[in-house]
Amino acid sequence: MNNPDDDKQFEVLRKLHKNSNLTQRKLADELGYSLGKLNFILNELKKKGMVKYKNFKNNENKINYLYVLTPKGVTKKTKLLYKFMERKLKEYDELKNEIEK
Repeated sequence: MNNPDDDKQFEVLRKLHKNSNLTQRKLADELGYSLGKLNFILNELKKKGMVKYKNFKNNENKINYLYVLTPKGVTKKTKLLYKFMERKLKEYDELKNEIEK
């Protein structure tokens, strides 16, 4: 059974791995999440040691952050990707069997 929290964390980790310069607003828009939901997920990932935030001190826009996946975050993303792929392959096999019947 898949865990919805794992799916959400995987999506955030995947997006951040591709582009750590995304603002929270842009990341939330791309994922279809509210800012509050995304903030909650990011804080959970930070507590678990999977993401670090870095504020640009010399940046005029003080709300800009850089989100960095930690080695633990990269490992978790890889494990979640593996689970995701297993689930999708199982769904594919089930659909293929239904079609063949």
